[in-house]
Amino acid sequence: MEGEALLQKFRDLGALLDGHFLLRSGLHSRQFFQCAQMLKHPKLCSEICASLAERCQEIEADAVISPALGGILVGHEVARHLDKPHIFAEKKEGVLGVRRFQISEFKRYLVAEDVVTTGSAVKEVCKIVRDGGAEVAGVASIVDRSGDNPPDFGAPFIRLLKMQVETFEADAIPEDLKDVPAVKPGS
Repeated sequence: MEGEALLQKFRDLGALLDGHFLLRSGLHSRQFFQCAQMLKHPKLCSEICASLAERCQEIEADAVISPALGGILVGHEVARHLDKPHIFAEKKEGVLGVRRFQISEFKRYLVAEDVVTTGSAVKEVCKIVRDGGAEVAGVASIVDRSGDNPPDFGAPFIRLLKMQVETFEADAIPEDLKDVPAVKPGS
């Protein structure tokens, strides 16, 4: 499942929200992909991640790594479909790091995430992998909402759904959103 079929599934499940949202990146947006509302359905999660894994078949990775929290289900399912181990990075005292695993256990990683806007979490994970002496072989995401400005991860970037979604800096919020409180619903 990808493209328009995936977008329709987001809409059908109420996982594509409209309003005023504050994103992890600090940017504001009129739309928010709440992947957790879709991924809470195990069969659907498996189907979507199978599609993503299929697109990643050519990536030569030994393992999959994902940022917590939103990327854990995606990373685990993609790894399952690729028959690879999965590890994750998590925050401790505000700093993302690998706490329960050793990066050096594998040489090449596929980084998996649910939604990418600026790619800040994925970039942090890529840095963790590289600082640990391993290679980022590729990056995979269900949704890429970066539009015409895709982040440069220094590795191939594979996604199921690519969208142009308006984002705004805090000092450039449109008039129609200024009086609407920004919410941060979580992925």
